[in-house]
Amino acid sequence: MLLNAVLSRFLTATPLAVAARGALEYALATDAVDALFDQTVGPRAGRTLLFSTCVDLMSTVVCRIHPSIHAAARATPDLPVTVSDVYARRNRMPSAAGAALVRHTAARLEPVLRAMGGAAPDRLPGYRLKILDGNHVAKTPRRLQPLRDVAAGPLPGQTLVVLDPALGLALDIVCSDDGHAQERALLGPIVASVAPRDVWLGDRNFCTTGFAFGVSDRGGYFVLRRHASTLSWDHESDWQAAGRTATGTLTEQTLTLIGPGGATLVVRRVRLTLDRPTEDGDTVIEIVTNVPVAVADAGAIADLYLERWTVEPLFQRLTTVLQCEVNTLGYPAAALFGFGVAVACGNVYAVVAAAARVAHPTAAPLSDYHIGLEIATILPGLDIAVPADTWDVIREWSAAQMAAWLIAVARRAKVARYRAAKRGPKKPKPRRTRFAAKKHVATARILKDIRT
Repeated sequence: MLLNAVLSRFLTATPLAVAARGALEYALATDAVDALFDQTVGPRAGRTLLFSTCVDLMSTVVCRIHPSIHAAARATPDLPVTVSDVYARRNRMPSAAGAALVRHTAARLEPVLRAMGGAAPDRLPGYRLKILDGNHVAKTPRRLQPLRDVAAGPLPGQTLVVLDPALGLALDIVCSDDGHAQERALLGPIVASVAPRDVWLGDRNFCTTGFAFGVSDRGGYFVLRRHASTLSWDHESDWQAAGRTATGTLTEQTLTLIGPGGATLVVRRVRLTLDRPTEDGDTVIEIVTNVPVAVADAGAIADLYLERWTVEPLFQRLTTVLQCEVNTLGYPAAALFGFGVAVACGNVYAVVAAAARVAHPTAAPLSDYHIGLEIATILPGLDIAVPADTWDVIREWSAAQMAAWLIAVARRAKVARYRAAKRGPKKPKPRRTRFAAKKHVATARILKDIRT
């Protein structure tokens, strides 16, 4: 294990920050990250600015340690290039590099999560659930010269994210520098990644003939909300009652889909008639699936589709705990690289949070915000106080060794400091009618009137 007198103080005071630093070293070791870039993009002789250095700089920004790449570069001792060189490299970073980084961290950390017992039980034993969701990278300021006179918000890119809900890890991302690209236009690499007995969950944007047949042809399964106009079929059975869920009544039928070249695929259409409309006013949700009824009946399929919403906490964590959309990154390549680094760091955070849950199984739910705040606040001082080579030994640990160390460190945490606040029910906003004719009011006067 790590032996260092200064590190021992950090272990006592801020153990989860120490766990995060160790997990970063394990997941993003310099040599492995540089080798990953060479494998993905190709080796480039004579490089002064290494890919690992770019990842290190960007990670301090997405982890909210530094506000910008410029600040991160200025704070990096012995940086072998100028800040302008960093900008130039960042602005032409291949999108494949960020996606490869996500896959690398997922592959590196999945055995650790399983070794520590941090994975949730399988919803479908023998199958692997994967949630697919899209994300438009937020619009950026018009800092680039060609954007100065553009009235519309400039979007630097579009991404698809693949999440394993049992592990809480993002397994892969697909990036496009076209911010107006349709999500379904990015499905090619997703179909190519389908493995036998995968079960893909997605919303109606992904319910296309090509995706359904592509997943099925590779031995996978899907649970997709039906789109009104993207599937064709030539036969449908009568509707059959299929019971109830907690949210509504179920009926079910079979469809024979028509695919490329006249190929056919028999699927089930599960209709959930809701007791209460959704926020969008929908009263009926239709789900198309090729999962056999012996594996999951209509009720299980409806529950599985609702599992899709577990991807939302991931995006919330990427935007609140981390900073996945650095709006000063106007160039699409830079913005997509920043998003990829943020998702990779999100995987590191997921392992630290899982270690805390395993170490304190009876604790109340922990706050992502407070854990992230400790990490962002403490890591700079930790790197100053503890020599960098202290962490080198971690790179060679097995998954079991890493899991044992993370749990041992997490046990030191005083979890009451990270307890999530319980929010009461939302109240409707009152209409703002008082002082409507004024631009400003004095808060102190209003409070004084209430007291008197």
